[in-house]
Amino acid sequence: MNSSSSAATPTYVEGHGLLAGRSVLITAAAGAGIGFAAARRAVEEGCRSIMISDIHERRLAEAMERLKGLGSTAAVYGRLCNVTDEDQVQGLVNAADDTLEGIDVLINNAGLGGSKPLVEMTDQEWNLVLDVTLTGTMRMVRATLKKMMPRRKGAIVNNASVLGWRAQKEQSHYAAAKAGVMALTRCSALEAAEYGIRINAVSPSIAMHDFLRRAAPQETLDKLASAEAFGRTAEVWEIANVMMFLASDYAGYMVGEVVSVSSQRG
Repeated sequence: MNSSSSAATPTYVEGHGLLAGRSVLITAAAGAGIGFAAARRAVEEGCRSIMISDIHERRLAEAMERLKGLGSTAAVYGRLCNVTDEDQVQGLVNAADDTLEGIDVLINNAGLGGSKPLVEMTDQEWNLVLDVTLTGTMRMVRATLKKMMPRRKGAIVNNASVLGWRAQKEQSHYAAAKAGVMALTRCSALEAAEYGIRINAVSPSIAMHDFLRRAAPQETLDKLASAEAFGRTAEVWEIANVMMFLASDYAGYMVGEVVSVSSQRG
């Protein structure tokens, strides 16, 4: 089955005010992936203001315009940020805290993948994936908690992956990083809970977007899609829906959880 087809095309879910009145910060939110889908959903769920970040200036500007074009009253802001740079992370979080008048929700979406057999992988390739995907998430959580803790409220949602649980060839670096995100989520959540802050994570299997199409062979994508119970890849907004739930009061008693967003039956 082609990964672009579906057994049953899902119907887009309209907003229900899950984030009404909240401020939201999202990393890696430009382009057509999960990050932008989360930003759009946050606006549709009634957030009062949102700041999105990315490393691509043009795509970031385009993403901001698309969000402003949704017809919401939410204030939309953007800032360039490379999560491998601690100074840029501090700048982003400080700017968001000031501009949004406090950060109510942080969604950590920044991540980097790729395919490479371990015996061919260089230290540089390994370190880059871990620096963006795991250490970058840690930097954002650490900086944002320092803002949330004095206010004694907030929600953080990290983007993990089913590869943190499951094995797949040529994914040692990415799987190790995502397993680390899961462990980071669980441990930091216990510390944050003492301040009334919730940290949880989503764990998608495969969500189709343009970057993934360019990064992986079509044969591989088709094989992964065929392993899903619905016989298709997820839509990026289906992952974002679960992020909205975890960021909302409906998940008020969930702490340190990693929620699988997958129909995979294997």
